[in-house]
Amino acid sequence: MSHTAGAQLVQRRLGLMLRSKVAGDEAPARAQRIWGAEGERWFTPEDPVWRVHADASMFPAGVTSLLLQMLHPMAMAGVAGHSGYKSDPWGRLQRTSHYLATTTFGTVEHAEEAIATVRSIHERVRGKDHLGRPYRADDPHLLMWVHAAEIDSFLRGYQTFGDAPLTEAEADVYVAQAGIPARRLGVIDPPTSVAELRAVLASYRPELETSPAAREAARFLLLDPPLPFYARPGYGTLASGGVSLLPGWAREMLGIPLPGVVSTLLARPLGHLGTAAVRWGMAGLAERRPSDTPPDPDHLSGSPRSPDEPDDLVGAQAAS
Repeated sequence: MSHTAGAQLVQRRLGLMLRSKVAGDEAPARAQRIWGAEGERWFTPEDPVWRVHADASMFPAGVTSLLLQMLHPMAMAGVAGHSGYKSDPWGRLQRTSHYLATTTFGTVEHAEEAIATVRSIHERVRGKDHLGRPYRADDPHLLMWVHAAEIDSFLRGYQTFGDAPLTEAEADVYVAQAGIPARRLGVIDPPTSVAELRAVLASYRPELETSPAAREAARFLLLDPPLPFYARPGYGTLASGGVSLLPGWAREMLGIPLPGVVSTLLARPLGHLGTAAVRWGMAGLAERRPSDTPPDPDHLSGSPRSPDEPDDLVGAQAAS
């Protein structure tokens, strides 16, 4: 085997392993539905939301999003009580990644279907947090926190680890575009600019706390991920990058011993390394990626896509 062929084999195996974890066995069929369907879409490949959600920076940013979201005790109680993040962590990730892919890259019809499905699930998720305070997953106030923490993390990830960071104007457009499906999900008046987004996050600070469930989830995510030992170093680079994106106050609340200088000099370079590895591995699955223009529908309406062709997304597979 030549050096080039060996490198391509390694690249492909890495891409297949990543796809199996974050997109699951149904990835080819889901991809066919997302990319092959004809119809109006909310976004195009030139739109900031498409560019951000298609990028490999979503992998470390997904870690950031989870860690930040869990600081709201009611959001964390809902995850701990209803998501099955420990018993079926990959299933939860695959469902979330498919939702992000459908609402970003899919047709409006399919996006609306995905949103309706999640709304119906939210209607049934209710309970009490560790202090006995009631919560419900369809509470617009709680939905706003989850949305704001998520898109702030994704934007931070792209601006740090993406190949071509957004301009200030494009970043504002990203925030506004991410609010389109969020509004239909139940978020009332989602932010439409980075300044509004940061103001929303700041307004939630008094409500945040490190609950026992949050500490347990953080340990699971950072110290005991559901991966074989040989895969943990690679995951560690992405997790380090994700932690480096957290605001200092969030790291302090979670008890993550990562001073700013260590974050800058160690964790962030590791995040760049891990993101580059993901980008390289996923590129080995096929020539076309989600950041490219969707293929001609006439071509896709013929024979089904081979399982070896690209799945429904690259970056959005890592979302919370």
